[in-house]
Amino acid sequence: MKQIYRFSEGSVEMKDLLGGKGANLAEMTRLGLPVPAGFTITTAACIKYLQQENYFEQSLKADILKAINQLENEVGKSLLNNDQMLLISVRSGAKFSMPGMMDTILNLGLNDDRVLAFAKLTNASFAYDCYRRLIQMFGDVVYGISKETFDDTLHKFEAAFGKSVADFSIPEQQKLIEAYKIPYHKQQKEFPQDPIDQLFIAIKAVFHSWNNQRAQVYRKLHDIPFNLGTAVNIQSMVFGNNGDKSATGVAFTRNPATGEKKLFGEFLPNAQGEDVVAGIRTPQPIAKLKQLLPTAYTDFMRYAEILETHYKDMQDIEFTIDQGQLFILQTRSGKRTAQAALNIALDLVNDEIITKDEALLRVTPTMVEQLIHPVFDPTELKNATVLAHGLPASPGAATGQIVFTAEKAQEFHEQGKKVILVRQETSPEDIAGMVVSEAIVTSRGGMTSHAAVVARGMGTCCVAGCEALTVDEYTRTITCEEQTLTEGDIISVDGSIGTIYQTELQTVTPEDNQNLQRLLTWADERADLMVRANAETLQDLTAAIHFGASGIGLARTEHMFFGEDRILEMRRLILAEEKQEFDIALKRLLSFQQDDFYQMLQTTQEKPMVIRLLDPPMHEFLPADEQAINQLAQQLKKSPVRITNQITQLHETNPMLGHRGCRLGITKAQIYQMQVEAIFTSAIKLAQNGIVVKPEIMVPLVAEEKELIEVKNALLHTIENLFEKHGINPFPFEIGVMIELPRACMTADKLASQADFFSFGTNDLTQMSYGFSRDDIGKFLPIYKEKGILLQDPFQTLDQAGVGQLIQTAVEKARQTKPDMMIGVCGEVGGDPKSIAFFQQVGVDYVSCSAYRIPAARLACAQAALNDCRLAEVAL
Repeated sequence: MKQIYRFSEGSVEMKDLLGGKGANLAEMTRLGLPVPAGFTITTAACIKYLQQENYFEQSLKADILKAINQLENEVGKSLLNNDQMLLISVRSGAKFSMPGMMDTILNLGLNDDRVLAFAKLTNASFAYDCYRRLIQMFGDVVYGISKETFDDTLHKFEAAFGKSVADFSIPEQQKLIEAYKIPYHKQQKEFPQDPIDQLFIAIKAVFHSWNNQRAQVYRKLHDIPFNLGTAVNIQSMVFGNNGDKSATGVAFTRNPATGEKKLFGEFLPNAQGEDVVAGIRTPQPIAKLKQLLPTAYTDFMRYAEILETHYKDMQDIEFTIDQGQLFILQTRSGKRTAQAALNIALDLVNDEIITKDEALLRVTPTMVEQLIHPVFDPTELKNATVLAHGLPASPGAATGQIVFTAEKAQEFHEQGKKVILVRQETSPEDIAGMVVSEAIVTSRGGMTSHAAVVARGMGTCCVAGCEALTVDEYTRTITCEEQTLTEGDIISVDGSIGTIYQTELQTVTPEDNQNLQRLLTWADERADLMVRANAETLQDLTAAIHFGASGIGLARTEHMFFGEDRILEMRRLILAEEKQEFDIALKRLLSFQQDDFYQMLQTTQEKPMVIRLLDPPMHEFLPADEQAINQLAQQLKKSPVRITNQITQLHETNPMLGHRGCRLGITKAQIYQMQVEAIFTSAIKLAQNGIVVKPEIMVPLVAEEKELIEVKNALLHTIENLFEKHGINPFPFEIGVMIELPRACMTADKLASQADFFSFGTNDLTQMSYGFSRDDIGKFLPIYKEKGILLQDPFQTLDQAGVGQLIQTAVEKARQTKPDMMIGVCGEVGGDPKSIAFFQQVGVDYVSCSAYRIPAARLACAQAALNDCRLAEVAL
């Protein structure tokens, strides 16, 4: 197995093996860009090493030494000799970009002797700056010694000597270096003096960083597989900290917040790359580089254009200028906000660089969800108190309680509180806290700092570099002029304009996004699956139509009975001991339902609406505590003891498997007949007013064909009587089945002979298949995920191996009976992109989800169709 590739041997197509960074370094080398020479150790080697540690000594060591020898010959420098000194960087690089999540070590190759030789070749301040950085990074990455430990030591020495470290004499520099080694000694460790030992230890540490906590959190957040491993890139060092004509920076070929076609970035003079992303110093905008180093700036503009044109996408480029000479250290498709992703994709289509299909694949469903999220109410902003302004690092609007650590963010989040993480600057160790935060605020750092890049990738609003804030993470306070806030205080953050408000603000739904509508129109043209909505309130129905629903896939009638006056009549119905009392309650409920369905059908009009008849067990409508029982007894003019006894008699050992769904419709047929009468009375009234609707009645929890026949015959009898009563010619309607039991899947061919349509209720189907309660899975799901028993919540993303196979079987059996039968999915997974891809493959006709998930689902359906086409082309 070839374990190491020189940059000249690879290409961008080799990301699986070389990681994203290694593949792009190889591609840029092939394009002739000024990339420092180096080589990549493959992801496969990483996985082998993590599985078997002696693999490094047995199989990898010799190849690394051979590659180092080739690198020395290529650049004319040596890692061991002091005449022409080679220093190297050791960087991680997985297939998918994980900024800051894994480890890097720079300036590797220096030791106590070589730093003196390096000082003679360059100067003492520069040489010892590189050496200190190496010791600090090595200690952090390899031995877990905090960076702050070294920073505190530096500050103490500067105070003791009364001058900046840049002005230290060589003896003073050497004393500082010895002090930097003390944290090693406290751990019974030594900083290795042999450059080869440094290299081997560093490579192993980078391999191990694939499994560090922050990397695992990031992979879970972004659904990155855990079995990919990271490549390791060994590269000859170039130095941005080598004087006034040196610099380091990060730039995007377009604005990552808005998508504007304009170079966007920052740089730091006389610094190394880690200084930019760490946010320790406030960087300068890239435009100023034109004044300081015009030749390097001109070269960079040219290379940026080359890279964007070549990759056909916005690029995130890391660069270093060493003594006036520009080097490109990395390029990748840049992390961007949802709005920027949309704007860039459409601009590239307009410029005929990519096709509409490619644009549809450039924007993710998650980004679409972000684009329809609320913003602050403009009327409230008029009176809002501004606390401070910073850089608009990632758009969005959020209100929450201030926390100062990732741990506290998680603690508050688990208590159900909304939190804003406030730090001087974030680091990769903060990722678990950043994930649960509504917004992120930093007092240091720029638009390419860790906080900014990670927040944009997560779609979390962020204000960075808010220097007006003094953040004291030890006393847990924020000071801004005369204002002091403490942990738990509420602030509001607008990441679009970089403003922090000292008040709680309400949000409103943003106005129509015309670019998004354009993209979703393209999506509808390419999608095979239609997207309906799960909705029954007028507010949700209106929102669903606004978001482009092709119809209503699930209107849950039980939700209509929980109003104060309605729940009383439902309870009266359930607890009725005489026919007269039952009939009175039923008549009142009929009146309520007629009003409901008339408004619902009037709102959706010609769009199809699937109305599910009453599904839940009766106990869900009854009171449980003594006070509520006493109140109900007073309302029904019965004794509390009597009602308590009735409730006890209705108790079921397992109500989710008990007297509910079609079973209730058979034993209490009047309830379903009442609902159908309400639906068709409303539909007939609308038809008489010239509004034609097509009701689709869904019978829940069917297991037996005979159950469906029994319910269907009773419903048809009611419907026929209504048509005759109102003297109207019958209009089209359908009676279908909600498939939510494994048995229903296995007998779908028989059910299809009686049903006009199917809709899969994946929530119950998953419960019945796994034996999991969706209400209680949270008690053990985290442990199952941690142990790798389950990779995801099966109620959020379809279990394709089990539940998915039941669905596929049911679809195949149903289509054997009725080839053109309409089949949909109305469970929670109907809005999940991964599940949608599966439904595309098995041939359902539509998915249904909550109103605000519709735009994302429309895009996911288009992407599923496009990916299906690609697979078909590959197969051919």
